[in-house]
Amino acid sequence: MSAWQGVKGVGRAIGPAIIVASIVLGPGSVLTSSKVGCQFGYSMLWVLATAVLLMMGMTALGAFLGATTTRTPCQYLADTLGRPAAVVIGVLVFLIVACFQAGNNAAVIASIDGLAPARASDAQPADASEDNAETSESTEESAPASHTTKLISLLVLNAIAIVTVLGVRRLYRPLELLMMGLVLMMLIGFGANLLLVRPSVVEVFQGLVPSLPEGGDSAPQALWPLLGLVATTFSVAAAFYQCYLVRDKGWSVAEARKGLGDSIVGIALLGIISATIMITSAAALHGNVAPEQLNSTAEIARQLEPLFGPFASILFSCGIFAAAFSGFLGNALLGGTVLSDGLGWGSSVNDVWAKRLTVLALVVGMAIACYSTLAGKNSVNFIVFAQALTVIGLPPLAALMVWLGLSGSKQQRPVPIVLLVVGAIGLCVTLVLAARTLINLL
Repeated sequence: MSAWQGVKGVGRAIGPAIIVASIVLGPGSVLTSSKVGCQFGYSMLWVLATAVLLMMGMTALGAFLGATTTRTPCQYLADTLGRPAAVVIGVLVFLIVACFQAGNNAAVIASIDGLAPARASDAQPADASEDNAETSESTEESAPASHTTKLISLLVLNAIAIVTVLGVRRLYRPLELLMMGLVLMMLIGFGANLLLVRPSVVEVFQGLVPSLPEGGDSAPQALWPLLGLVATTFSVAAAFYQCYLVRDKGWSVAEARKGLGDSIVGIALLGIISATIMITSAAALHGNVAPEQLNSTAEIARQLEPLFGPFASILFSCGIFAAAFSGFLGNALLGGTVLSDGLGWGSSVNDVWAKRLTVLALVVGMAIACYSTLAGKNSVNFIVFAQALTVIGLPPLAALMVWLGLSGSKQQRPVPIVLLVVGAIGLCVTLVLAARTLINLL
């Protein structure tokens, strides 16, 4: 076997987990990780580590279920409890995806916001108080154009995603290659930046020890970033989608057990990138920038200044756009495929109705973000809120995965007990997080 064949074999093995990681690691994850690092420093790294471990287990469980069962989760649910139960799960996943899509669209808006404020502040001299009226008038005149730019950007990006979904006959392989490339780019970019900010190694390890936020601050506004971090890392919906990806990949039962280790590698990359972003933000922003001042990526982009200097904001915005495309396409496919399966209209990403509902997911997410823009909502806060809100819909999905795992124990290839234990722990975590989110909302 040549070296290239070996690389291709590894890529084929970790492909489904890489796609899951790319779906989870969208622009919302980048912004949320940055905000948590800025607000809490290194102290909440243990929350990220816990979420990554749970995500590894749930993704492995999803892979095993996809390779060892003859029916998809929604098909099994329809045969066991009736089609309405499968429809409920499909709609639930679609709504979760809509929240994530809204966050991804808002992240694109935030990246655009990161360019304009810097130019405005540079253009206005310190002694321009006598020109306040003129400046204010100029700002008011430019605001509609700014909104127009944001909305056009969303339309263009979503149009590209829609054309890709409808124009490519077999989506899986191009999607897999795209996700691998984006993950590699983010890993190299943020990794190099991390080395240059020189974080405290001691504080990094201390942050892996469970502790409460400094000062015991448990106010809802202080906890939203943490809930958003968990929602964007421990995404049961993405792990649930692993069942479908493995089926599209054509994994055999023998490959499923090998896939357990490969899933760990794929999700570990997710954790490494998220931790890199959080640690970099903790080293560069914590104590220097108040979290509530992170109203645009212009502030968050400061973590790139050691590497890229004054062009940090522009390059960070480009990174947001790159992450956005992976999130747009993969996340929307998740919602469209599962809803199509729930309705009994097809369970493959290549099915006609799965593609049509994927387009619907793209449109819904874009519409919510457009409304947020026109209503003048803060993009970063909206992203964090939207990502945290998805926590509410996770318990039913976690429960379904555990149930499928227990049902599989009666088959020829029982699900490993360790995966069932992790699934049960994940279910408990989603219940606690959902309850806490509802309490904060009320």
